[in-house]
Amino acid sequence: MYSGFWLVSVFVALAAALQLEVPALDSARPVCVRDFVGRDQLVVINVKTNGYQGDGQKLQLTVMDTLGNQFARKNDVYKETRILFTTHESAAIDICFANFLDRGRRGELSREVNLEVESGASARDWNALQTAEKLRPAEVDLKRVHEMTKEITQELHYLKAREERMRDTNESTNSRVKWFSILIVVVLLALGAWQIQYLRHYFKVKHII
Repeated sequence: MYSGFWLVSVFVALAAALQLEVPALDSARPVCVRDFVGRDQLVVINVKTNGYQGDGQKLQLTVMDTLGNQFARKNDVYKETRILFTTHESAAIDICFANFLDRGRRGELSREVNLEVESGASARDWNALQTAEKLRPAEVDLKRVHEMTKEITQELHYLKAREERMRDTNESTNSRVKWFSILIVVVLLALGAWQIQYLRHYFKVKHII
């Protein structure tokens, strides 16, 4: 994705709130926050900065996963920005900020970024759901717990499937290594037998034996 970037890994189950200071440079290096999100999960990203348009720096925001899917890209982020998307596969999401200094501008400038990431059940608007379906607070809490439980179950299934794939890969690799080792031994034995026969024939021709 990026060649040489600062990466901050955030391991959270439901939501992440983080403060970053991104310096403005001519050749800006992205500062990235990484969070793992399951498949078909709603993700809501809220970004607040202390900058304004025309302050001598342009904050670029890019959101993509480790599989190469790009979900958002904004070239001049200031004040408040909200991004919503749904993931395609279970993967880590990289939220990257790169702050570019305007041409001809001098001095040390930077942007303070407040980042909040919500995914899955925590990203849903439960107040709107309560109003639309006329639910009691206890019923809303039960629905929220149900969604969270379902997400945990899906993640466990994903981890189990991933472990099975890794185990199959290891077994396949071990099998190939075993047969390759056997092939090498057979080739070495055949080569040794051929050398013995060749030397015996050579010595007989030269009347050495």
